Amino acid sequence: MTTGFYWAERCFWHSGGNYAGNAPVGGLVQPLAAGGLPENPEGKRRLKNLIDVTGLSAELVLAGAEPASRESLLRVHAPRYIDEFEKVARAGGGEIGLRAPFGVDGYDIARLSAGIASTALRDVLAGLHANAYALSRPPGHHCTSDFPNGFCLLNNIAIAIEDARAAGTLRRVAVLDWDVHHGNGTEEIFYDDPDVLTVSLHQERNYPLDTGEFSARGSGAGEGANLNIPLPPGTGHKSYLEAMERLALPAIRAFEPEVIIVACGYDAALIDPLSRMLCTAETYRAMTAMTQDLAAELCDGRLLVVHEGGYSEVYVPFCGHAVLEQMSGSTIRAADLFAETYAGRQPSARFDAFVSELIGEMEEALR
Repeated sequence: MTTGFYWAERCFWHSGGNYAGNAPVGGLVQPLAAGGLPENPEGKRRLKNLIDVTGLSAELVLAGAEPASRESLLRVHAPRYIDEFEKVARAGGGEIGLRAPFGVDGYDIARLSAGIASTALRDVLAGLHANAYALSRPPGHHCTSDFPNGFCLLNNIAIAIEDARAAGTLRRVAVLDWDVHHGNGTEEIFYDDPDVLTVSLHQERNYPLDTGEFSARGSGAGEGANLNIPLPPGTGHKSYLEAMERLALPAIRAFEPEVIIVACGYDAALIDPLSRMLCTAETYRAMTAMTQDLAAELCDGRLLVVHEGGYSEVYVPFCGHAVLEQMSGSTIRAADLFAETYAGRQPSARFDAFVSELIGEMEEALR
C-alpha cells in the first residue's frame, strides 16, 4: 500500500496582497511574497524541496487535484461569503475577515487548496492509498462557515468531509487537530454534528483568544463530539505524547470513525515564531505513529494528514519529513539538527509533572 502526496505549485503563489501596513508598496517598501504575513510559501515549498532532495518523494505517489467546485464550497460556507470572497479577489484582493488577506488570485488558489484535501480524502476512502498527505495552502482550520480568519480562507478539511459525504463514501469521521492554534473553524462547522468528532490540542489562549476551552463539548445532537485540549505555554515532547495517549486517542477510539483526518500544523515546534511550545520533529513522528496505529485498529489504516500552520521556514520541512517518513514506512531520514541544537530547551521534569496533573484533571472530567 502506498502513501499519496497531493500538492500544487500554484498553492505556493498565494499571497496576502498589499499587506505592508499603511505604507504603500513601492519606493523603499519592498513587496514580500506573502504580503508581509508569517504565513508564507517557504515552509511548505521547502518541505516539498526537502523530500525531493532526500529521495523520499520517489517513495510516495505524487499527485495534483482540481479546484473545489462552487457546489463543494457551498456545502460548508455561506453563499454570501463565497460571493464576496470571489468578488473582492477579482477586484484585486483585500481582506474581509480577520488576519486573512488575499491577492487577486486568492479565491482560485483557495479553491485549489480545498480541492487538494478533498481529492486526497477521496482516494484514501477508495483504497487507492493506505494514507495520504495534502500539502494544502492556504490553510483552513480557522475558517468558519462564514468568516475567514487566521490566514484561512476556506475550511479545507470540512469541504473534503462534505464532498465525501455527498458522494456516499463517508459517514463518521474524526478530525484530530494538533496545530498549536485552536481549530475554531472546524469546531464551529461541526459543533452540532454527531458524526464528526473534532479534537484540538493547542496552546491555551494563543489564537483565537476566546475559543478552545475544555468545557466546549458540542451542542444538540453533537454534544460530546468536540474535545479541546488546551495546553500551557512551554509544553514539550513528553507532555504532548501524554495528552495524545490519555485524552485525544481514547476519544477517537470511543467514537469509532471510518477515517481519521489530522489537521497538521507544525507551529508547536520549538523555534516557531507564533507559539511558545517545545515540540520537535520527533514529536510529530511519534504522534503520527500513534495515530497510524489507532487508524489500523479502527478503520483499516485510513488516515489523511492535511497541512495547516507552521511558520519556521527552516524547521517545518524537517517536521513534515518526519511525518512522511512515518506514514510511508520509509527508511530515508532527514537528520533533525535543530533538536540537537536546542536540546536544553525541553521542559523540566517539574513542569512536565504540572502538565500531567492538568491532563489528569481533564481525563477525570471526561469520565
